[in-house]
Amino acid sequence: MGAQGTQTIDFGSTPTDEATVPVTGQAGIVAGSHVEAFFMRESTGGENGVEEHEGMAIYCPLTVGAIIAGTGFTIFATMLAGYATGQFSVRWVWN
Repeated sequence: MGAQGTQTIDFGSTPTDEATVPVTGQAGIVAGSHVEAFFMRESTGGENGVEEHEGMAIYCPLTVGAIIAGTGFTIFATMLAGYATGQFSVRWVWN
C-alpha cells in the first residue's frame, strides 16, 4: 500500500449536497495510482458523531479524482438524497 490517512471534509454551515477536499503531501503518488476514500462508522470528526458518519456511508458516495503525480488528489462527496452540513472524517488509501 502506498499510503493511508484521514482527512476532514467540510460541507459548511449552509445545507448542501456536494463537498470536496484536497489531499496533499503524497510525494509517491503517480497518475495511475489506485485511490479510495470512504466513511467509517467508527469515525468522528468535527461536530458529527458515529450515527452521522454511518448515514453518510449510506447516502453520500465518495469518489476520487484530480490526481497530481507527486502531490495528491481530491475527494468528492455527493449526497444521493438530502443535504449535509458540518465536518466529517473521511479515510483514504492509495497504492
